[in-house]
Parts: sequence; C-alpha cells; structure tokens
Amino acid sequence: MKTIFRVVLMLALVLGAVSVQAADTLNGAGASFPYPVYSAWAFDYSKATGVQLNYQSIGSGGGIRQITERTVEFGASDAPLTPEALQKSNLLQFPAVMGGVVPVVNIAGIKAGQMHLDSDAVCKIYLGEIKFWDDAKIQSMNSKIKLPHKEITVVHRSDGSGTTAIFTTYLSEACPAWKQKVGAGTSVKYPVGIGGKGNEGVSNYVKRSDNSIGYVEFAYAEQNKLAYTMLKNPAGNFVAPSFKTFEDAAASGDFDPKKDFNLWLVNAKGKNAWPIAGATFILLAKDKKDASMKTVKFYDWAFNNGDTKAKELVYIPLPKALKDKVRAYWKANGLY
Repeated sequence: MKTIFRVVLMLALVLGAVSVQAADTLNGAGASFPYPVYSAWAFDYSKATGVQLNYQSIGSGGGIRQITERTVEFGASDAPLTPEALQKSNLLQFPAVMGGVVPVVNIAGIKAGQMHLDSDAVCKIYLGEIKFWDDAKIQSMNSKIKLPHKEITVVHRSDGSGTTAIFTTYLSEACPAWKQKVGAGTSVKYPVGIGGKGNEGVSNYVKRSDNSIGYVEFAYAEQNKLAYTMLKNPAGNFVAPSFKTFEDAAASGDFDPKKDFNLWLVNAKGKNAWPIAGATFILLAKDKKDASMKTVKFYDWAFNNGDTKAKELVYIPLPKALKDKVRAYWKANGLY
C-alpha cells in the first residue's frame, strides 16, 4: 500500500511540475529577423518574472502557419498581413521592433562598408544578369577598390521568410524588371543562387562561400563579422547600415491601428534613410485570449524595459507614440 502511495505521490509531483512549467513558458515561432533581440529580451524577462520564452526561429512563413494552426501562443512575421488576411484567420497584429536588412559580401580584401551598390546593381545580381564582381556597373561605383573577375555566388533564403519579403519588396519598388520577372513575397522563385534556411543559414553560406553575396538582418552581419555593403538610397546618397540610418527610415512610417499596423518601410525618402528597413510583427489568435494576454504581458514588459538592449543589437525600438497606439489596440481587443 505504501509503495502504491509513493507512486501516486511521485506522479502527482511530476504532473504538477509539468503544469507549472507549461504555465511559466510562452511559446512562439516565426521570423529569424528579430531572433537576436527576442532572445535578449527573453533572458532578461525570465530573470525578472520567471517566465521562459520558447521562441523557434523558423522563418515568417512558419510563424504565420503555426499561429494559424494554433500550435503556438504567438507567431512572428516581418511581412505584415493585410487586414483581410488577419480577419480570415481570426488574428491580431502589432509591430514589436524595427531593423534593417543588409546585403553582405565575402570577397577577399573587401571590408565592411567598402563595397558600394545601388538597387539596380543588386537587382541585376539577383536576376543573374550581372555575373562577375568586376562588371563595369559595379566597378563604376567602386573606383577606389579593385574587384576580382570572379563569378558571383548568389545566396538567398530557402524558407518562407519575412526578411525575403522586405528584400523583394525593396527590389520590386526600385527595379521594374524585378517586379515583372520575380515579384515580392515571403517566398519567391529566385532566377539564380543557393538557398539558406533562416538568417542563420544565409549568414553561414556567405561566410563559407568565396565571392558570395547574401541578405540578412543587420545583427546577423555583425555577429558573424560579415562585410556589409553601402547602399544608394532614393535620395541619391550612399548610406551605411546603422542605428541612425534605420531610425531615419523608421521615422517615415505612419502605422495605423485601424489597418492592424500593416505598413512597409522600404525605400524611405529620408536623406540618410537605409532603403531596406522594416518592422517585425507579432500575430495573436483572437480565440485564444489567455495565450494572447500572456504574449501581450511579455511585449509590454519589453516596451518598458527592452529599448537599451534593442539599441545595443542595432534594432530600433518603437517610438513612444507608436507604443501607445499598440497598447490602445491591445486594450480595444480586450488584452490589456
């Protein structure tokens, strides 16, 4: 009898521990673009509250799919969903943080910020029309450096990706040929190149492949010591990716809660604006109120306590006015 009692007691303790663990874990999945800052916020949030964030960096397409299927408590996407798409899946959407997508290259002797490119050159490289680094168009923008006659290895995302959505929306707006032949979206059919999964995968491919070019969120370029390029923006200036140039792009955004904050930030008109900037968004299920409220608590904490960490990682925290709009949106939907 005592043995049976011990077994029942142990089972109760195990089940209790599982229940506590489930209650103290927030599960999300999606965009790899914000993964570095979400990880940093999660570490600090766990220390402050005891709640663990289990975030799977699987790409925006995966995040949209998982929250649509209700297998996570929140999804994350760098590609904002339209109000119609949100309504169809019974979802809510709000921006969490902003950042920049940067072209990165691996060319012997070329350091970060030395290579200059414009949207036409990037477009033609990814269309496969510019095949060698010493192409006259690229060399004309880089007269101070000698570029090799080496074939360009093009690297892109293989998974459904909000980073790809930002990058291809930038190309579609700036390059008519790209819009006509390829278009924009989380997944597109690239004419050339090899695919890597996540910002992590693209970073690794570029790092390992001589004479390559890829596109990643800036934190990945920094963490992997990849050589980012300068880019010519719509104002006609070559700018470097930085907190200031991302901030200038972010300042152009007028996020409207009535449209569920659906907004792109690419090709911003500011004098020093980085041309491939974007917000990253959180997706919540309207019919899973407890899960959505738990997610809101985390991001409300991040809005109050995470700006310094975001800036350290070269992300742009939401301006106070936009945070207030997001909180009003939460409140209007019964989550705050």
